[in-house]
Amino acid sequence: MYENFDHELNTESNETNENKEIIIENPEIKTEPKPKKRKWPFNQTLTLALCCSLVGGVVGAGTVALGTNAFGSKNSSTILEGKREYTALNTNYVNTGEKMTASEIYAANVNATVGITTSINTNFFGYQTTSAASGSGFILTADGYIVTNYHVVEGASSIKVTTYDGTAYDATLIGYDESNDIAVLKVEASNLMPAVLGDSDHLNVGDDVVAIGNPLGELTFSLTSGAVSALNREVTMSNGISMDLIQTDCAINSGNSGGALFNMYGEVIGITNAKYSGSGSSGEASIDNIGFAIPMNSVKDIIESIIEKGYVSKPYIGVAVTDISTETQMYGLPQGAAVKSVTDGGPAQSAGLQENDIITAVNGTEITSSSELKRAVLAAAVGDKLTLSVYRQGETIEIEVTVGEQKQSAIQEDQNENNSTGYPWGNYSEH
Repeated sequence: MYENFDHELNTESNETNENKEIIIENPEIKTEPKPKKRKWPFNQTLTLALCCSLVGGVVGAGTVALGTNAFGSKNSSTILEGKREYTALNTNYVNTGEKMTASEIYAANVNATVGITTSINTNFFGYQTTSAASGSGFILTADGYIVTNYHVVEGASSIKVTTYDGTAYDATLIGYDESNDIAVLKVEASNLMPAVLGDSDHLNVGDDVVAIGNPLGELTFSLTSGAVSALNREVTMSNGISMDLIQTDCAINSGNSGGALFNMYGEVIGITNAKYSGSGSSGEASIDNIGFAIPMNSVKDIIESIIEKGYVSKPYIGVAVTDISTETQMYGLPQGAAVKSVTDGGPAQSAGLQENDIITAVNGTEITSSSELKRAVLAAAVGDKLTLSVYRQGETIEIEVTVGEQKQSAIQEDQNENNSTGYPWGNYSEH
């Protein structure tokens, strides 16, 4: 009755806080198929299940997506962030200085959690069919902005949001960023209970966390608990999009997608979006407690940009990069991010970066892969200056690049047009 979206992936360990490298080597990992629940044949493919629960009819191509330009109430919206001694943000704060038990976190936040149900109209061999998908989300502002995963609402013709007290609202898709699996919804309501945002950069492996969501789409407002298993776990989807995620052993199942992952101060530090699942010869799931969440710090600015500007604003320097293979390093080339191409008129070109340069450090911090360069750029603000150490034809030089702003539409119609230009998500990525 409930089935998962599937995406093939590759994983690499890329953790912070001096954690030991953990590499998943099980060649038999896979997920359930998308349109119908059936047993997959045993194969050598590694897959990731996006945790959104499907109910009902056939899901296929040609889905109808929602778009809107309703940004009118941005001035009255307030985002709450937790504050402890390390925090110095210019925003509204609530005191989250005391640790809480799991039951206290549930009592304080269950009213900030929502269930999400969508209807998806598809054209299947000339026949219109309707299917439903269910997921989770959390309330961002008292006046009705809600955060969830993009894959929860992808292709939806209607979206309904239900709060813990049973109140149901029709929701509008304000915008989304597919590359970060984030969507922002809006309901016409007031005096809702917003969640408190935390700082995911201060997580450590072993920290306790809890998740609140709607597993299977029917076990509504369930709490699961666990710990942070790994940080910055790099996951590459079958469409080539890579994400650096929090790994947790909290039980994350179909329908949990888009729900909040809380630290023990009751702050949202992640957005649950995926899990590993696999099958043995019996066809039943054989892998437990490997779930993932999007770090809050990596998407907070994107969420605010969608609400305030109607588009996704990201820092970029205008290069497409790839990794240096082990075989290539045997010929004396250093580890780093090799420049595949430079965007005409972009910050990198203006600074003098060239094709085939190898970026080996940013602001003195060593870079050993393209994903590390991506994180360094995304951590910068528009207008920041980055000093790049660049290996070029046997010598190392330093190039200073001013970070620019990359604008990307957050609405479906424009997004499809952008994708038709061949954005390089394949073997290399643009940052």
